[in-house]
Amino acid sequence: MSQASSGAGERQPACARDLGLDLQTDGDEALFGWFLASYLFGKRISQGIAAATWEVIFCKYGFNSVRKLGQCPRSRLVAMLNEGRYSRYDESTASRLLEVCGVLEATCAGSLGTLAAGSAGRSAFEARLLALKGVGPKTLEIFMREAGPVLFPPSP
Repeated sequence: MSQASSGAGERQPACARDLGLDLQTDGDEALFGWFLASYLFGKRISQGIAAATWEVIFCKYGFNSVRKLGQCPRSRLVAMLNEGRYSRYDESTASRLLEVCGVLEATCAGSLGTLAAGSAGRSAFEARLLALKGVGPKTLEIFMREAGPVLFPPSP
């Protein structure tokens, strides 16, 4: 897996493939991986730090599903965020991620694909994502740039 890296001033996030994720074929695990990366990239922090933190959480420690991350003790998640140097937002990010995982687990059994399928179209799905704690327009934009065509393929 190649890790995306950039200077602190660069705002263009990495693509899912740069993180070793294939949204077309790898299902919910890849969708969650891209959602987590998008969540981290969506904050005001360098892309390199966000990518390194994603790699620590998703790859190194294997928190590769909503359920796994949602069951992670908050203190451990804070430690992983710090290990990836995402320390500026570690406490708030840990709390929000755990809350998001709890909501996703309760509403769609932790499956973003199920959440999309249960939504009345792309705009309804996007509204549901925006209602999640810590998901703002930038995070949504990053996530949907690649997940949108997979979850809501264009009509032929």
